[in-house]
Order: sequence, then structure tokens, then C-alpha cells
Amino acid sequence: MTPADKDMTLETLHESHDCRAASALLSRIGDKWSVLVVMLLTPGPKRFNALKRALGSISQRMLTLTLRNLERDGLVTRTIYPTIPPKVEYALTDLGQSLREPVQALGSWAFENQDQIDRARLAYDQRQA
Repeated sequence: MTPADKDMTLETLHESHDCRAASALLSRIGDKWSVLVVMLLTPGPKRFNALKRALGSISQRMLTLTLRNLERDGLVTRTIYPTIPPKVEYALTDLGQSLREPVQALGSWAFENQDQIDRARLAYDQRQA
């Protein structure tokens, strides 16, 4: 075990304030809508309604909360253009761009393994019945 591994043991993590902070952040960026918003913003800025259309089943309130939380965490910027009606665009910050690769990897993994996970769930449910 390297010194770095030793620093990341479960005992060390659970004793520290850092664990709670990391857990809260991972909960935020790991939720379904945040991951999808980051993936959608990867190519470039998008307007609210474009995000809503692309996400489909998300409510306006949930998208607003997701974007506010991502903005609060420094992952997304909100730019208002003084037009009539006002134009608002959302974009990933540099910090948000740094999250792009792990989020895309997670999304790709989910898409690639969905059939296998569905089969495992079905087999589990049949065993439980």
C-alpha cells in the first residue's frame, strides 16, 4: 500500500470533514439531471428551452434547480443578453469542462452496459418472486 493509498482508507475518509464535503458534491454532480446537463453543455452553450427539450421529461422547476446548483458549484455560467425577450445561455466553466471527461465516461459506461444491467435486474426480480 502506497502512502497515497493509506491516506484514502475508509477509516480516514469517515473521520474527516472532507468526507462529508466530498459526499455532498458527489451527490450533486452524480445525480441524473446534473450528469445529463453537463453532457448536453459539452459541445457549447445552450439556452434553457434547448436543454429542456433535449432532456424531455425534466420539469421546468427541476431544470432550474439543477442549473442553479451547477452554477453555485462553479460548474456552469449563466449569461443574460439584453435583448427583447431576454436571451439566457448556460455554458460549462473551465471547472465544468474538467468534469466533462469523467461524466462522459460514466454516461458511456451506462449506455454500453444497460442491456446487461437490465438482464441482471430481471434475473434478480425473478429470483425474488
